[in-house]
Formats: sequence, structure tokens, C-alpha cells
Amino acid sequence: MIKPHEAPGKVSSSEEVVILGGGVTGLAAARASGLPVYERWETPGGICASYYVRPGRDERLPAPPGDSHAYRFEIGGGHWIFGASTLVRRFLERLAPLESYERRAAVYFPDRKLYVPYPLQNHLGYLGRDLAAKILEEIQRPPQGQPATLADWLEQSFGRTLMELFFAPFHEAYTAGLWTRVAPQDAYKSPVDLELVKQGASGQTPAVGYNAFFLYPRHGLDALVAGLARTCRLHLKRWVTRIDPRRKHVEFADGSGVRYQTLLSTLPLNQMLRLAGLAPDEEPDPATSVLVLNIGAWRGSECPDAHWIYVPRSSSRFHRVGFYSNIEAGFAPGLAGQRVGLYVERAFRRREELVGEEEESYASAVIGELRQWGFITEVEVVSPTWVEVAYTWRLPGSRWRERALRLLEEHDILMTGRFGKWAFQGIADSIQDGLLAGAALGRGAR
Repeated sequence: MIKPHEAPGKVSSSEEVVILGGGVTGLAAARASGLPVYERWETPGGICASYYVRPGRDERLPAPPGDSHAYRFEIGGGHWIFGASTLVRRFLERLAPLESYERRAAVYFPDRKLYVPYPLQNHLGYLGRDLAAKILEEIQRPPQGQPATLADWLEQSFGRTLMELFFAPFHEAYTAGLWTRVAPQDAYKSPVDLELVKQGASGQTPAVGYNAFFLYPRHGLDALVAGLARTCRLHLKRWVTRIDPRRKHVEFADGSGVRYQTLLSTLPLNQMLRLAGLAPDEEPDPATSVLVLNIGAWRGSECPDAHWIYVPRSSSRFHRVGFYSNIEAGFAPGLAGQRVGLYVERAFRRREELVGEEEESYASAVIGELRQWGFITEVEVVSPTWVEVAYTWRLPGSRWRERALRLLEEHDILMTGRFGKWAFQGIADSIQDGLLAGAALGRGAR
């Protein structure tokens, strides 16, 4: 049981170093340093926090009920641990036992009820001989010039036919329309290996990509978060409302505050600038938020055994469906295979987010679509969560990120972690960031 420090009311304390954000990066930094960490929500873990909902209920439980008859969901959808070095893995195994998995992911074309293993370009044979041959010819054409945008890079890498079939509609949804404006990035998510592309046009290919193999805690991600938080000086329900970089003071929504000499933050870079009243003289790089629709239901006859699927076109405009209970049966109550716990992701630009009845209408449309596909039958739980800054992007030629980090550093505010550094990375790298930051700033380093 995590025992956070109680909110002191309208009192300002003082610390030499303060950590903001009790996600996995902040917890790792706090654990490595002994420094205090302040978290916005009632439980630690950030988007990696788990919660439980009984069938037919709405209440979110922070821990499984005694009879275990509940769905287990995660705030940010499925978060699997990939790319962990040997040292980080051994550290994680001391906190919670881990299981290893080989990725089962696919691109799903609903109009054809066709599943093509991921990555799509390495399995062209599933699309038919003629189409595969046409795509293969386009992929092998030499690139023309330097791509300026993500859209340019995708077309140059995969050709017009595969763009129209998958990459264009998928990235339109995945980036909420930003893919024609932002710079190419994260190319390792869509690896291009011509030998494997050729092999996959007529035969089978091995699993490749950054998440071809991944880890997940045997007793759930919340067990890992609890292990990280166990020895931390953790202050929960501390929502930062303002940072005064001149006075070096953090204000919280409950009226309390804390003074610092150095601030280590894992909060999203754009939010930190706003809270501190600082702004680089450059157009900010954009971010997208994601609505994660967690659903618990009875399994339909056509429900795939994939861990997750990418969807280029859906009438509800979602781009990915993940199946928690295909990874670990404990995500769904009752006998294995009868129920399914899943999550559905849809990206938004902040000004487009759904509220109130719009969100309910969207949830109903998603359920109808998943029923039509045969994935689910009777729905027992619908639980939406929002990730305010889910994916970060760069504008072509932008120096905003570098200037923002430097501006904050000039005011003794150091940024770390996936969102603090404005760069995509997984749980393992985020925890490693936290451990390094904590070791550098903790008392043992002075």
C-alpha cells in the first residue's frame, strides 16, 4: 500500500531539489535520489497507472477487489515494456516479476476482413500477387530529394499504392491530420529493409521493429508502479497551477507550495513553459492528445488473437485497437477467453477534443463498429480516459524544443522523460532517464 505524504494545506515547504510528476520517470528519479516527488493525481504512475472496474459498474478502483471479479485497464491504454537494456531489466525484475512476449500485431482492413501482420511492408504477399508486385516496384524506386514532412518520407519510402492503401489514411488519423505538416520522425516504427520486403512479397519474414519482443509485469503494471513508489517521498493530489522561476516557487491547486533551488520536471515541455510563464521566440512544436476508450465485454466470434491492430479506416476515426486480455488473462474477469478487455485509441488536436455528449456518442459508435466486426457482443464496461499530451511532433527545421529546454535550464528547471524531453520513448527508457537524473541530483551526488 502506497502511503503518500498528506497535503499540508496553505504551507510552503523548502527543498534543494524538487521533482514534478509521479509517472514512471519521476518515481525512478525519486527512488534513486531520495528527493520528494509531487504528483497531480490520487495515485502514482501517470499514464502507466492501472485501475479496475467491476462488470456493470462505473467506479474506478485503484486495486483489484478481493474476489478479482473486475476488468483491469490502464490510463494510457496498453503500455508494454520494450527495448530494456539488461541492467534496466534486472532493476525492473527486482520490483516486479516480468513475463516476455513476442508481438502479435497486424494491420486490419475491415472492408476485406483482412489481417496483414505488422509491419505491413514486410508481408505484402497477404495483399495478393499483383498488388504486392506493384508495391514492391514502387518501394524499390530510388528516392528523389530530401523529404521535408512525414507525408513526404512515407511516400518516398513506400510508394503511392501502399500510401493510398494504408499509410495515408492511418497517419491522417494517428496524427490528427498533422502528418502533412510535421517533420519525419521515429522511422524505426516503420522499418524499411528491402530484402525483407522482397521476401515478404512471396513468403514469411521474421518479426522486426522496436517492439517485436516486449515485457509486461506478471501481476500488472500497477505492481511495477507500486514497486517504484514504495520508498519514494511521494506527495499525491498536488496539481501544479503556477511556477515562479524568479522566486523558485511552485504553487499547487490546494493552496500549498514548495520552494526549490533546482526543479526536475517530467511534465510535458509545453505545459512547463506555460506554468513558468516562459516562451522561446519560435512557433511551438505541436502535440496530439489521445482518447483511450477502455472497454470490457463478452468476446465476439471474430475477435482476433492479436495483441493490437492498426486500422487505416474506421467510421469512428480510431486508429488502433489493443486487446489487454490477449496478453494476460487477468485483464478480464472470469474464465479465460469468455470476456475481452480492450482499448481503442483516437487522436485529436487539443482544440478538437470531445466533451460530454460528444464523447458518449463517440463511445456508442465505437461499440457499434466493434460489434459489426464481430470483436465483441455484450458490453459490460465503457471507461474513457484522456492523455492530454500523448504524442509529440516536430515542425520541419524547428529549434523550438532545443530553445525551450535551454530556456528552462537557464532558470534551473531541468526536463527529463518522454514528454519532458519532447521525444518518443518507452517505459524502459523513461525509467532509465529517471534513475540517471536521480543519481545526478540526489544527495549522494553532492
